[in-house]
Amino acid sequence: MSDLDIRERFKGFLENEKMMGMQDVLPIHLDSKEAKADDAEWKKLKKNVLNCRKCELCENRNNVVFGDGNEQADLMFVGEAPGADEDAQGFPFVGRAGKLLTKIIESIGLNRKDVYICNVIKCRPPQNRTPFPHEIEKCHPYLEAQINYIKPKIICTLGSPAAKTVLGTEETISHIRGQVFHRQDTIVIPTYHPAYLLRNPAMKRPVWEDMKLIRKLLNE
Repeated sequence: MSDLDIRERFKGFLENEKMMGMQDVLPIHLDSKEAKADDAEWKKLKKNVLNCRKCELCENRNNVVFGDGNEQADLMFVGEAPGADEDAQGFPFVGRAGKLLTKIIESIGLNRKDVYICNVIKCRPPQNRTPFPHEIEKCHPYLEAQINYIKPKIICTLGSPAAKTVLGTEETISHIRGQVFHRQDTIVIPTYHPAYLLRNPAMKRPVWEDMKLIRKLLNE
């Protein structure tokens, strides 16, 4: 995809979302990782998650939402928890917020097959409430195992609970979004959750700035 194609794609996204001000867009070039020789570890992890009954969230779920995308991805998105649409379909970010996330991913010249998407919590909390600390504690090892297996170059956390879990911080998302953090060999960039953007459209502009930073770092 050419630089012009990417500019036009994101320009259309901005117009559709009634945003303006695109500039300094650079093409992205991702190097494919060497294929995993043995995926038995991943299959075992997925089986354990799908059968998990470590907390009360398992009692009312329709589906466990393990994650979806490229298991060799350089870019990984981590959200908070599944919503009603995700619980119904068994895949992350498939509702309104998910459609916006797809547009955001496409705006930097990628698609959902190029990245990996998951949540901290694998089962939907009732009424989409914020996950309780003990629920995050039970699910956290699954997320860490996903990160350790995929070994992404960059993790983009979506929203405050994801940022707090991945970074082990109590800072609010408004204080840390757009900053570059390091987890061993992985870069972590927190940004706002797409659901928050649907409620607060003006915050789409800083998210685009975060996406441009991610593009730049992926190219390095």
